[in-house]
Amino acid sequence: MRKTIPFKAMLTTAVASALILTTACGGSGSNAADGKTEVTVSFRSSGSEDTLTKFFDSGLIATFEEQNPDIKINIAPVLASEGDYTSKMVLQMKSPDTAPDLIAEDTSIIKSDAAAGYLEPLDTQVAGWADWNEHIIENLKAGVTGEDGKVYGVPATSDTRGIWYNKDLFTQAGLPVPFEPTSWADVLDAARTIKQQLPDVTPLNLIVGKSNGEGVTMQTLEMLLYGTEDALYNDDSKKWDLDSQGLLDSFNFINQVFNVDKVGPSMQVALNGQAGSIAFQQLLPQDKLAMAVDGSWAGSTWAANGAAPIENVEDKMGFAPFPTQNGQEPGSTTMSGGWAWSIPAQAQEKEAAWKFMEFLMNKENATGRVVAEGSLSPRNDSVDVEGYTDRPFVEEAQELLNVAHFRPANDQYATVSAQLQSTVESIASGNLSPEDAVNQLKENVSRSLGADSIE
Repeated sequence: MRKTIPFKAMLTTAVASALILTTACGGSGSNAADGKTEVTVSFRSSGSEDTLTKFFDSGLIATFEEQNPDIKINIAPVLASEGDYTSKMVLQMKSPDTAPDLIAEDTSIIKSDAAAGYLEPLDTQVAGWADWNEHIIENLKAGVTGEDGKVYGVPATSDTRGIWYNKDLFTQAGLPVPFEPTSWADVLDAARTIKQQLPDVTPLNLIVGKSNGEGVTMQTLEMLLYGTEDALYNDDSKKWDLDSQGLLDSFNFINQVFNVDKVGPSMQVALNGQAGSIAFQQLLPQDKLAMAVDGSWAGSTWAANGAAPIENVEDKMGFAPFPTQNGQEPGSTTMSGGWAWSIPAQAQEKEAAWKFMEFLMNKENATGRVVAEGSLSPRNDSVDVEGYTDRPFVEEAQELLNVAHFRPANDQYATVSAQLQSTVESIASGNLSPEDAVNQLKENVSRSLGADSIE
């Protein structure tokens, strides 16, 4: 089996500029000059070389307009950081004069935008779209479903997380390749073996420095927690579960790596805001790091056009599923994110926007986009499209979508996540025991969100 790595083109930070003017027009309805229905499509851009912009301009729009001569598509990319993009879209979605007709939404904010009334429910549309039931991966639908149970988007790109490992180092340490851990204990055992056999090599990298932001929560804490019997948020009680055995066990694993077995990176690396880049651009390819828990996109670093190219990369590197705590079903776990297409509630051309969305999300176009961006496809039939699984590590990463979990997507999550990031850093640094970390986390979240917000 080949291994998965989509280098999801995480649109880079930039200051919003003249491109914002193109989005200010919003969904403008029928064009008085030629009678065509105009559909405005907004998404986050990384500038003139943006992959999605080039994908739209590659003939995609021309093909759609040929097939639908009564509709004109206007793309309105927004050059902005992720936070700025979200803020600008919220402002535009508040008015029918500025709301785009189709918008790219990060799946982490769909629930909150839906709850705020910014997005149109799409239950009727997806019910009449055969691909929704037959080809959109079932697990990914949770990421576009609001707290009211309605569908507010169609997944467009995705990603997974797992254990990247250096095969050469594993072989030198006498560890089996491929690496197929079945429990947390297997991961720790492999790390201890590396430490013993290859003392100059860092056995295991986890993202723990709060300067890495959401990477701490999603790539480390939630990868552990969602492999236990517990979760971060109780959907039934609508409260945060911060006193679970699973959370304590997750904190204990982090403590084991950094303070008990001492198989993690130095604090100089661990607390660096570029810890992931250091791991993938320097330590792993230079045989100084054996394992790193990180996203499926990270391996794009080693592609021919990446920051640290590796020839015949699949001979040197591997990508393994992260196991559940004790090997319980389904055996492995991952966290997933990505982008979706949504229709704002204030959009003027919802019917035409949905028609374009169906076109964007058909088998060929949806697959073409993720291949261009290096992402994973939300469609289960993309694996049948030539070129999709030819990319290194994609087959394994795609398979993990079947066991994917999503972050709790409500307006309190950012506060809880920020507290988790500080807590994880304090544990890794040796400043908090796992037990004290649980108590401090509960106190801080209670102080921020109110005592009634936690179990």
